[in-house]
This record gives sequence, structure tokens and C-alpha cells, in this order.
Amino acid sequence: MRHSKSSKQWLNEHFKDTYVKRAQKEGLRARSAYKLKEINDKYQLLKPGMIILDLGAAPGSWSEIAAKLIGKTGKIVAVDILPIKPIDNVKIIQGDFTQTATQNNVLAELKGNLADVVLSDIAPNTSGIGSIDHDLSINLVKTVYNFAIKILKSQGVLLVKVFQGKSLQEMIESLQNNFALVKIIKPTASRARSREIFLLAKELKKGG
Repeated sequence: MRHSKSSKQWLNEHFKDTYVKRAQKEGLRARSAYKLKEINDKYQLLKPGMIILDLGAAPGSWSEIAAKLIGKTGKIVAVDILPIKPIDNVKIIQGDFTQTATQNNVLAELKGNLADVVLSDIAPNTSGIGSIDHDLSINLVKTVYNFAIKILKSQGVLLVKVFQGKSLQEMIESLQNNFALVKIIKPTASRARSREIFLLAKELKKGG
């Protein structure tokens, strides 16, 4: 199979990547694990006994990290359109989170309990056109946000990936309507050329 110039460049960069090598050495599923580790080390989001919803979870690197931090007294529901190999103490739901049926499956698994933290590493299928990819990303964030404020506990936390662009400030202001604190985070494990950032929204104001 022949690879395009851009895909060859990506593959070359991927296999030289420090975080890829580190993930392989430490037996982690993907380099993305280090993004969550870095954010959690700084903000202490994940604690024993918590209920966590992990969206866009494949291949499972965030759930793997979270499961160790919340312990056996906690619970994780991981959702992705792609299959995820089993992880101890993680309930995996395969489906498209933007679809009502998948959201209902999540609600059924929560069994009436509210979540402490919603994590979302969901990214759209990119076109390579920045403005289009940004709009797709914002639409995904809105879906996650609207669901999160329904199922998070008071004072709950949302950590969501988004691509930078013209609607980012509007999205931040929307989050500020419902959360006491909103921060923009660019983890060191995010590739420098990537337009991805993470929005951390803390202390949900229930009914706000």
C-alpha cells in the first residue's frame, strides 16, 4: 500500500514522538494518556470513588488512567463509536454519542446516579480545512456540554477537547453561564502544530 506524502510525514513524526515511545514503554494504549495525566496532576480532577463519563474514549487510554485514580469504589462509563478492548472497572458502550439512543444507553448505565466528571476527547472526522473542522468540533462540544449539565452533580467538572477558531470565545462564555470557573489548557503532550485545546469547566452551578 502506498502512502501519501502527508501520511508518510505523519507516520515518521508519530514513531519519533517522545510520548508515543513513552506510552509503548509504559504499556499505555495511546500517547493521549499523558494529556489527561498532565491536566489531572495540575487540577486534581479525579479522586477515589468518583463516577466518570469518558466520551470519545477509544482506544481507552483516558479510561485506563481514570480507573487507576478512582479505584474500585468508583465507576467509569466509556463511550466511543469504535470498539474498545475491555478495561477493569470500566463499562464500555459502543455507539455514536451524538445519537439519542447512545445517550439513553449512558443514562441507563448510570442508573439514576449523577456523574462527578465528564471527560471528552471526541474529535470530528477532519477535512483538513481549519474553519470547517472548527465548526464540526464546536458542534460536538455543544452536544457534550448540553448532556453534561444534565448528568453532572452540583460542583461537577467537564473537560472537553475543542479545535481553536472563531466560535471558541462564544463557547467559553456559554460554559461560564453554568460553571464557576472555565480555563483553556494546552497540554505539553498535545502536538505543537495541533489546533486542539481543552476547556476545563469546574463547579457546575445546578439550575444556573
